Amino acid sequence: MPDGKLTPAGSVAAFGDLVERLPPEARLLDCACGTGQLAVGLAALGLDVMATDASAAMVRRTHQLAEQHGVPLRTLRVSWDELSDRLDGSPPFDVVFCVGNSLAHAEGASARFDALTAMSRLLSRDGRLVLTSRTWELVRARGSRLDVGHRLVRRQGRDAVVVYNWQIEQRWDEEHHLEIAVAQVALDGSVLTCSERLSCWPFRQEELVSQLQAVGLEVESNTFDPDAENYTVVAVKGDVPAAV
Repeated sequence: MPDGKLTPAGSVAAFGDLVERLPPEARLLDCACGTGQLAVGLAALGLDVMATDASAAMVRRTHQLAEQHGVPLRTLRVSWDELSDRLDGSPPFDVVFCVGNSLAHAEGASARFDALTAMSRLLSRDGRLVLTSRTWELVRARGSRLDVGHRLVRRQGRDAVVVYNWQIEQRWDEEHHLEIAVAQVALDGSVLTCSERLSCWPFRQEELVSQLQAVGLEVESNTFDPDAENYTVVAVKGDVPAAV
């Protein structure tokens, strides 16, 4: 995570223009909330925010962060395929966020389509879906590799080296893997290492746009650059001309 997004305020700043245009009564959903930085930052602005995640640990951390900052925030452990059923009957949302490269964890094109369908159903008319993604075209072009950090990363007073082990498959529709290892350097010089292996199903940018249109959303803005590491797509529900 970039240093600028380590705080709730920093996470919100990344979507500053969109957030600044929201009315005070806007209802927002962060449907892949992770550790809760964005959801808590939005709630701190006085907005009506719900945070969901498929991971109980992430929902718990989001709830704890909200308590630390003293902001009201509703949390719920729910996967994308359960969103529509679990939130059926609740008022629609003005904005749904699915950020932090989360969508690639949907298990292939069919599951990704189902996730986008659920998000679209929860939006009010003219509501917006905000997505961020890695540029998977770049990731795949670089192939399987080991990326070792060239500098120490400091988090909460601790220094560590971060290593990314990319396992890139032959075909786009195959399950890819990313193992992230963190080698923490203790004050006595010892090194403590922990790692996590993640599954992901990459997608092309044009495939994402096509699926958004198929679930009734039109792209309002798209920062995709084939040479940039990440991009943001904002799609609106309603008859709004696309601007890519």
